[in-house]
Amino acid sequence: MAAVKPRKPTEPRGKTLSIHVVTWNVASAAPPLDLSDLLQLNKDNLNLDIYVIGLQEMNCGILSLLSDTAFEDPWSSFFMDVLSPLSFVKVSSVRMQGLLLLFFAKHQHLPFVQILSTKSTPTGLFGYWGNKGGVTICLKLYGYYVSIINCHLPPHMANNDQRLEHFDWILEMQNFEGQDIPNILEHDLILWFGDMNFRIDDFGLHFVRESIKNRCYSDLWEKDQLSIAKRHDPLLREFQEGPLLFPPTYKFDKNSNNYDTSEKKRKPAWTDRILWRMKRQPQANPHTQRLPAPHFCLSLRSYVSHMMYCISDHKPVTSTFDLELKPLVSAPLITLIPERLWTMENDMLISYSLTPDFLSSPWDWIGLYKVGLRHINDYVSYVWVRDNQVSFSDGLSQVYFNTSNIPETEDQFLLCYYSNSLHSVVGISKPFKIQPGSFLAEDPLGEAQPHI
Repeated sequence: MAAVKPRKPTEPRGKTLSIHVVTWNVASAAPPLDLSDLLQLNKDNLNLDIYVIGLQEMNCGILSLLSDTAFEDPWSSFFMDVLSPLSFVKVSSVRMQGLLLLFFAKHQHLPFVQILSTKSTPTGLFGYWGNKGGVTICLKLYGYYVSIINCHLPPHMANNDQRLEHFDWILEMQNFEGQDIPNILEHDLILWFGDMNFRIDDFGLHFVRESIKNRCYSDLWEKDQLSIAKRHDPLLREFQEGPLLFPPTYKFDKNSNNYDTSEKKRKPAWTDRILWRMKRQPQANPHTQRLPAPHFCLSLRSYVSHMMYCISDHKPVTSTFDLELKPLVSAPLITLIPERLWTMENDMLISYSLTPDFLSSPWDWIGLYKVGLRHINDYVSYVWVRDNQVSFSDGLSQVYFNTSNIPETEDQFLLCYYSNSLHSVVGISKPFKIQPGSFLAEDPLGEAQPHI
């Protein structure tokens, strides 16, 4: 008999993730009633996977900050209200005074998003005040390192050198000492955006406004301070940007599309920018016929401003990217298997399997969520995994989930396994229903609820 050849393990298929990036200096304003255009909700067949939203100059008065500490700030709540019905979950956020950075992902991606670090880098008042600076989320996305930076750099025409110094300082401060995270310049992707405050040199106000009126932007590009800096700074040159085919986004009279008519009459400028940088690739060997096919590739689909929003003296800017990758992690660390039918009024059994390299913690927990959850703390109920475990064998574990006092609803539910050591969701079930007549009881011990 012919020998049977062992089957080769199948390689993970390539994926394309669509990422929508928003930057907006909101000038202390509250959210407007409709952000459909900003979030591209009016675009058919866009099929976004991730939203990355960076705001500058949020209201950071004392009363506002106290309220936002106790509750969600109005902008975060607004974005969650709009995006959660579309299956987007707020995975991470970081705030420093008026700077806010939000990361949303479709719930099916949650087991493949690991938040590694969030960081604030103040640069105002010699590095002691957070009115200027940057906020960062560092994460692994399907095994690739991604860093996201939202910044607000110093204003005014004459402060260009200071802007570039703050840019370098924010980048230098993204170190991860004591953590098993490579230097940020070794990350596969950096997304960097915000109110960078770069201005247009040399040309007078009249020439700039006439160029904008006639849509003759090419002369203005040549004198854009960021474009000039990139021609002289090799590291800054590694950050790419889409073509500036939209009018300068600053400075407008509020509640209008008119450039500044105040006594100061500030010159319009492209202050609001979205940049990206891919990891440096090794040089090709001249003796090698060809390089292997890339496994991680970012392409720009759109780079636009949104003139319809007038609550601020800045117009928001967005970019939509397609990220093509071959997953380095193609299976979740935890596979959750709820019982087929949740109808019993007693405890329900949840089975789950672990990958061999997953290290569980006594503080891991499984949450029950309605489909359309806003964030990871938005659970209906939960169980501590170790406290409620009933069996463990051959890589399969089982825990009991108490089911009394869940209100009867036609909503669908999800189970998520949260790893305390990885600070991330590492497993998610398929949607299911709890049939009428099932209830869930309160925790009789009154234990503290898990909170991130």
